[in-house]
Amino acid sequence: MFYESPDKIDKLLRLGDVVKGYISNTTRIKQPFLTFESSVYHNYSVDFEVPSFSVVLTPCCSIGEQHMLCLSPLIQLKSDFFKNPYLVEDFTRINREIERDKAFTPDDWEKMSYEEQQEKLAKRKGYMLLYLYIYAPSDLFTPYGKRGQEETKYYMIDFRNIQTIKCDLIQSRERTKEENVQILASKCLHLSKLIREELRQKLAYYFSRPPIEDEPE
Repeated sequence: MFYESPDKIDKLLRLGDVVKGYISNTTRIKQPFLTFESSVYHNYSVDFEVPSFSVVLTPCCSIGEQHMLCLSPLIQLKSDFFKNPYLVEDFTRINREIERDKAFTPDDWEKMSYEEQQEKLAKRKGYMLLYLYIYAPSDLFTPYGKRGQEETKYYMIDFRNIQTIKCDLIQSRERTKEENVQILASKCLHLSKLIREELRQKLAYYFSRPPIEDEPE
């Protein structure tokens, strides 16, 4: 079960919760602001939107610290995902480690040489896309279509797009009060314990994996 049933939903914000009503922004700059002299022109833009849904990515025990919350907007899947029959059966497979050959479409796999195929099969299971996490369909989500496929209600978050929201109503579990009803009302879906642990593991792996140059010699 991906989501908890409504009668089991906590009256608190948790890691992985689907929420609504929060602003998302994207800042674009041409170059870093290394000086603020009047003679220097800085080219930048800030785009704001209110996504239909966002996901809480603050660890449960840290929610409410400094009245802050880390969020990532739920976005549509990429068109290329629909080329892979293994994923189409269940897009949440991207959330878990899979056999290396399953990460490729049948056509792409057949184009590889026998040696390339054997090299990939010899490797242990791994995450297909480290920075993405797929959310299962929900009646709350708006259906959409890709590449002539049937409409879907799968959505995803991108770990590379995490933003901080500050709000005085965002408080810790111990300090949550009845007047925070608007914060609690923003909560739409609550992950099951198993799925929340799955999200936690992939999120941790994404941020903790060492670069090649830092690996032991």
